[in-house]
Amino acid sequence: MYPTITDMLYDLLGVRIPLPIQTYGFFLALAFLVAGVWLHFELRRMELQGFVHGITETAVVGKPASLWEILFHAIMGFLVGYKGLAMLLEWTKFSENPHEFLLSGQGSLIGGIVVSVLMAFWRYYEADKQRLPQPQTISYTVFPHQRIGDMIMLAAVFGILGAKIFTWIEDIPAFLSDPVGALLSFSGLTFYGGLICAALALVYYAYRKQIPVGRLIDATAPALIIGYGIGRLGCHFSGDGDWGIPNLNPKPFAWLPDWIWAYAYPNNVVAQGIPIEGCVGKYCNVLPEPVYPTSVYEFIFSLGIFLTLAALRRSIRIPGILFGIYLILNGLERYSIEIVRVNDRYDWALGMSQAQIIAVSLMLLGVVCIAGFWAWGNFLAKKALDAQQD
Repeated sequence: MYPTITDMLYDLLGVRIPLPIQTYGFFLALAFLVAGVWLHFELRRMELQGFVHGITETAVVGKPASLWEILFHAIMGFLVGYKGLAMLLEWTKFSENPHEFLLSGQGSLIGGIVVSVLMAFWRYYEADKQRLPQPQTISYTVFPHQRIGDMIMLAAVFGILGAKIFTWIEDIPAFLSDPVGALLSFSGLTFYGGLICAALALVYYAYRKQIPVGRLIDATAPALIIGYGIGRLGCHFSGDGDWGIPNLNPKPFAWLPDWIWAYAYPNNVVAQGIPIEGCVGKYCNVLPEPVYPTSVYEFIFSLGIFLTLAALRRSIRIPGILFGIYLILNGLERYSIEIVRVNDRYDWALGMSQAQIIAVSLMLLGVVCIAGFWAWGNFLAKKALDAQQD
């Protein structure tokens, strides 16, 4: 396994390049990037076909920079300079544990002051360069595809927050034993918690920006599933504990690679298992028995669902139905994979895990979405036809 990208590059190239990038974090960023690219082009397609439209917004130009703007840039500049110069001077230490380094009090006071002054002056200079004798209010049109950056940031913040909250709920004793550590840790992210919170935030954002919710969620569905699949690759390559139950069964096909049938996750990032003889460092454990590499299976299933949704999106005319199909397929995938995953089960829920309970709920919600959007779409179509006849 590769706890960091440095480990991965060393295994592939034989050269150790100290980089402050955790493997899971790299794949998580890649997931957001791929999802954002898909969403951009899909919303652009919908705009060209007239399904979604831009809205007019106003802005005041020619104003000098306010005191609060200058102060904000000064504070941000201090934080960047305080940590940035210290990172460069202690690069090896930073690259070995960037999380701990960033959360520590270590930094450069000189770097903080210098960058703070530069950023404050830059904000003042940029505003002064465009200053007008009389500030003017201008109007401009913003299209949905131009809001991708805001939507990705919103989904990332609320998604990670929701994932952490659901993780704490799933293991309340662990959270209560170390609430500060649980809050600051980057490990332990429950996908469904992130999905629910991010979806609610995006629906509210769409409402505020007058983006048709049905169209937006249809455009988002393929992005969500391919992003999820890429994120699961991060779980696999880092060995973050999202694996299955022990698998001691013989391979059904001789040509099937061992790692895709049963894998022991050596050097996993959560340090689970038994010590590896002769290994030196933080990540020197291997599972005593090989397990199902469920993260790999989830990537394969997610890719299949993505291709299915991508193929269906042009033929489904009623907005919202594609998202309902996504909910059903996603729930089926997760419910099935949980059969061979390691997770807490609840007697009151017929032995299902938290993920399976939510998966069943999402499948039912998917059916409701399809029925509801289909009925609403047909109602609107009939209303438009009646209006034409009149």
